[in-house]
Amino acid sequence: MSTYDWYQQLIKPTWAPPSWLFGPVWTVLYFIIAVSFGFTGYLFLKRKIPFSTILPFILNLIFNFAFTPIQFGLQNNILAAVDIILVLATLIWALLVMYPHRKWIALINVPYFFWVSFATVLQLTITAINWK
Repeated sequence: MSTYDWYQQLIKPTWAPPSWLFGPVWTVLYFIIAVSFGFTGYLFLKRKIPFSTILPFILNLIFNFAFTPIQFGLQNNILAAVDIILVLATLIWALLVMYPHRKWIALINVPYFFWVSFATVLQLTITAINWK
């Protein structure tokens, strides 16, 4: 079964956005992530922030990039639910530790925070209603 067929067969809540919306949203969010996380890396390399400030950004990227292979490669809703919770938790952590250093980095990530919050609720709902 192809990934597309598998995902289409999952029961989704009525408020789930159409599949075509995810690509454009993530394109914008990945631009925000590249700029803000990239600048965070620059600050770390210039020794303007400690490793403890960049760590949640690194973990967030790892968990974010792991989501698609987990959800669509492994086709595992439970692991995807755990992963998306980790994406949200590391994002909150990253924004909280960065805010005192560069407020704009935290603020520019507000759309990312809202989308990941929504995606977390969506994934947890899909996982729950497709529980076997």
